Amino acid sequence: MNNQRHLVVISGPSGSGKDTVVEYLRQKHPEIEVSVSATSRPPREGEQEGVNYYYMTRVAFEEKIKNNEILEYTEYCGNYYGTPKSEVDKRIAQNKIVVLVIEVEGAANIRRMYPDCTTIFVRPPSYEELSERLRKRGTEDENCIRRRLARAVEEMEYAVDYNYVVVNSVIEDCAEEIYTAIQERLK
Repeated sequence: MNNQRHLVVISGPSGSGKDTVVEYLRQKHPEIEVSVSATSRPPREGEQEGVNYYYMTRVAFEEKIKNNEILEYTEYCGNYYGTPKSEVDKRIAQNKIVVLVIEVEGAANIRRMYPDCTTIFVRPPSYEELSERLRKRGTEDENCIRRRLARAVEEMEYAVDYNYVVVNSVIEDCAEEIYTAIQERLK
């Protein structure tokens, strides 16, 4: 069995419900682990260090980039987001299913380094639903929401580069579709 297939990359536009679907997936299938990403943005209400993200200053993040401790990263709405290399390598070495929830640029970098990884793109049911989800968060100003929506349109074009594309209309159904895809790749 190819252990790169244990690495599951999940991408989709901001507001598509990636994190919610992956959380549900983990609850139903506890053998699946999520690689915790790092970010330079401050935590949102209810988020915890080492659970949702590793939070750090912009300077600290840039130092990790310089030291090749970040596997992939992107800058989005003025903040860095990236994957600590150690988070991925230790899990793959143990043949654990590890999920990365990352942006499309980061996913392209991961595919170059781990060409047989499993890639899944999560789409919202519609642009209108995506817009509503972003506004309901209440965490960003209208300018940032508009940038996220414009970026979502661009990101949708990359869906063709993924092994699977799933639509997140119902969280439970989307999570099970992802689980089925993972199991199919591990055969």
